[in-house]
Amino acid sequence: PNLSQDFYRFIWDGRMILEGFNPYLYTVESFLMNSELPVNQAQELYDGMGTLNASHYTNYPPINQLCFVIAGLFAGNSILGSVVVIRILIIAADIGTLYFGKKLLERLNLPVHNIFWYILNPFIIIELTGNLHFEGVMIFFLVWSLYLLHKGKWQWAAVVFALSVSVKLIPLIFLPLFYQWFTKGKSKLNWVPAFPGTTRLVGFYAIVGTATLLLFLPFYSSKFVTNYAETVGLWFQKFEFNASLYYIAREIGYTFRGYNEIAIIGRYIPWVVIGFVLLLALFRKNKTLPQLITAMLLALSFYFFTATTVHPWYIATLLLLSVFTTYRFPLVWSFVVILSYLAYANDANKENLWIIGLEYVIVYAALIWDLLTQKFAKLRP
Repeated sequence: PNLSQDFYRFIWDGRMILEGFNPYLYTVESFLMNSELPVNQAQELYDGMGTLNASHYTNYPPINQLCFVIAGLFAGNSILGSVVVIRILIIAADIGTLYFGKKLLERLNLPVHNIFWYILNPFIIIELTGNLHFEGVMIFFLVWSLYLLHKGKWQWAAVVFALSVSVKLIPLIFLPLFYQWFTKGKSKLNWVPAFPGTTRLVGFYAIVGTATLLLFLPFYSSKFVTNYAETVGLWFQKFEFNASLYYIAREIGYTFRGYNEIAIIGRYIPWVVIGFVLLLALFRKNKTLPQLITAMLLALSFYFFTATTVHPWYIATLLLLSVFTTYRFPLVWSFVVILSYLAYANDANKENLWIIGLEYVIVYAALIWDLLTQKFAKLRP
């Protein structure tokens, strides 16, 4: 991997667990600053991940950690060997995505070849298989869950959805959108529930919540909760990269206050996103699986458009969801998001906002084109 240092932390976490440590309770720096080397090749891993990663607590959920442990079991003395094991796991997940994605497209009477816009996309090959980002594993469980849901096996769909959440937390944003899928009735008002479905909805949420908590349980402690919340909060109030609407809001804020806008704006972003998702859940028609997946695409897009940090590999989930919809702007985004890496072309790793602006002008233009195309399609006799 040449475009990411994250895999060094993956390997560190896996080896920490095998040594009997809870990786959520310690920063890498806390060991190295005291000249302690708790795992094999500790210094090499520390040097590789960089001081920023090493100074924070891990934020990778338990199924991620399981994959790291597997890498440690098979290649506990070799960084290259661990990379190979992780890559095999991610490729296996991609094969699973291909299988369930194809099956789901068939059930929805959509072109089966759509799945290749994801699987054979150079962006996916580089970011997931190449740079070892676990969005591919999360996406595998998400697609599998949607397939089970369409087959009516909602209990198993909930379990598999929890596995997806336990790889990356991002699917949590989709939970409110299941409301209409389960409670759909004959009322023309989308927010009015059909009560027989309400019990299934509660059951679905209960299974997802219980399964997720059980997966986190082996790592639980009061310090874990504090550390994990602190680390997740960094993505809203500390880190900035490849943002769009946030950068505009930040510049406006600078004219009034002049500094540390992320601490102010970042505090409100989660609430704005939650509000938008709830509007989609209650007032947009999400009663069929294509409608539900489209709502997921819109919700996640809105989150990325407002986020302070949008790393290129985040777009993988949008790209997969778009396969089941008529939206193609994620495909365009998967090609232009590479522009964000130009920030690493200089020693200061400083972003050129003109480049970021160009990226998002293209993305928003593609989104507007999608919306207009759909509107005109509805007007045709």
